Amino acid sequence: MNRKLFYVSLAVLVALPACQNTLDNSVQGALSLSVNTENTKAAMSSDELLASADVRIYKDDFSGMVRHYKYSEMPQAIYLPVGGYRVDVVAGEAAKSAPAVASWEQKSYKGSAAVSIKASSTSNVTVAAKVSNVVSNVSFDESVDQFFASDYSCTIGLDAEDAAQQLVYKAADSGKNGFFIASGFEPSLVWKFSGKLLSDGSDFTKSGSIPAVENGKRYKLALKYIEKNGLVDVTILVDDSLNDIYDDIIFVPVSTGISATSKYDIWGGHFTAFADVDESEYTQDGVFFEYREKNASDWIRTSAATRVSEGSYSSVVSGLKGATEYEYRLVVTKQSGEEEIVDGVSVITTDATPSVPNSSFETVSHDESKNYYSFYDPSSSDDSLKSKWWCSGNQGSTTVGSGYQITYPDANEKQDGAQSMCLESRYVVIKFAAGNLFSGHFGETLGMDGGTVFFGRPFTARPTAMRLWTKYSGGKIDKCNGPDGVSAGDWDKASLRIALGDWDYKKYGGDANSPILVNTTNESTFVDFNTDESTIAFGEKVFTSDEANSTDVWQQITIPLDYHTTTKTPTHIVISFAASMYGDYFTGHTGSKLWVDKVELLYE
Repeated sequence: MNRKLFYVSLAVLVALPACQNTLDNSVQGALSLSVNTENTKAAMSSDELLASADVRIYKDDFSGMVRHYKYSEMPQAIYLPVGGYRVDVVAGEAAKSAPAVASWEQKSYKGSAAVSIKASSTSNVTVAAKVSNVVSNVSFDESVDQFFASDYSCTIGLDAEDAAQQLVYKAADSGKNGFFIASGFEPSLVWKFSGKLLSDGSDFTKSGSIPAVENGKRYKLALKYIEKNGLVDVTILVDDSLNDIYDDIIFVPVSTGISATSKYDIWGGHFTAFADVDESEYTQDGVFFEYREKNASDWIRTSAATRVSEGSYSSVVSGLKGATEYEYRLVVTKQSGEEEIVDGVSVITTDATPSVPNSSFETVSHDESKNYYSFYDPSSSDDSLKSKWWCSGNQGSTTVGSGYQITYPDANEKQDGAQSMCLESRYVVIKFAAGNLFSGHFGETLGMDGGTVFFGRPFTARPTAMRLWTKYSGGKIDKCNGPDGVSAGDWDKASLRIALGDWDYKKYGGDANSPILVNTTNESTFVDFNTDESTIAFGEKVFTSDEANSTDVWQQITIPLDYHTTTKTPTHIVISFAASMYGDYFTGHTGSKLWVDKVELLYE
């Protein structure tokens, strides 16, 4: 095993000073510091490492730091009172004022050791400052070189978007170590392989992440090309165990202060604050954050922060306004009980919190046809109401006349404004049509067999739930054409859905504004938002119309959004209401009615 260590040696000389009157008869000692290195094999020379070393000396009774030096600027002798101390050393890249987060050669070192200074004697201590980076090691199997053009690469780093936190492995870098300075709670290494297949010239990419990487560990990615039944796969082998390069991980006290909050931890109504706390100096239950709107006069304190792991704390700061700057700071409690406000204030801007247009359905027109209602008005003074956002199947159901509208305003049933929207399932000539309302636009009718619908509207925010007023009156299914497991005589059900995603319209058949195309004659176009890979979040409420689940009264409901991932930003939103949830199969109860009113997006 190759040990790569950086050593700091302290020789402590303690004596009684000659001028007793200037010392109030207290006993002091002289501390002499020397530093050496052993087998570092680093980009920095031994002399450079010595010059970069940051040395901090603490009392071991948690009373705080007593000395702080750059090694190159230290005096030859440091006089300290007799007692116990802890010496912390940081050297290499991490000791710089602006360290490189990602580097092929610039290593960082950390170490800590205790020393007891005794009267009339010399004490010696050695600090083993070991490599403290998150280490990457990417290797390419010979099969990669055989089947890909020579310019293939694998990019790996702490941030998928910031090149300063990434390293790019080319073929010549196979098996090479890369060094990262990681911070924050449970940082991840994200990677992406890119290459061009020699067989057909097509581009090939594969990506992933290694969650919760740790300092002092090396993570190996072995990329191999495998062809099975015409399919291509890349096997990634991650070795996150201690290895023969860095043997041991020693406890390193953390530097107390706010740590970075990623953009994905900032929402419209809340964000998560993170901090590192030296638990040798501060109590675990005395860590708090204080926040305020930027430049406001008063600070608001959170409840005690959650201890995530040793030295790492977090708090969810909630009840915030969208698209607003907030500043926050860290408050810690010393072992003595005294509070300390840590220097430094961080600033974040909460996400925007847009609402849906025409949320209470007060605006309707006959702009498209006199036969049915549309849910916008080109003559409106409100720009958000001039163009189509909501749509229904009215365009298809009224091809035989206006008497077959399946979605229409109802002034007799309402909770906000002058009317609600009523969705009524009808039998239209020879086909069952479910009352429906959705974000998107109608496509076309396909004879008497069905039609096409485009779902989705552009949307980049992250709400946590949808709230609305609703009422449902259903019955037993009298028109049944599937799916499997649903039979005539079963109780009809209403469905209220919301989904956020980054659906690519080229893949889902739609267009740039409404990316998901559903063809009711082709089940393969139906999207299951619970399992769909491009769906970021999904929520649904289902009403059953039987006597045991009576919903024939107005009620305000909240549908939480279940986020499949919190590290992606949506591009579109789908909201869909249906009086008969199996309407795509032309199945339901003739006369089922679902009323909806005052649709709100929540950002709590």
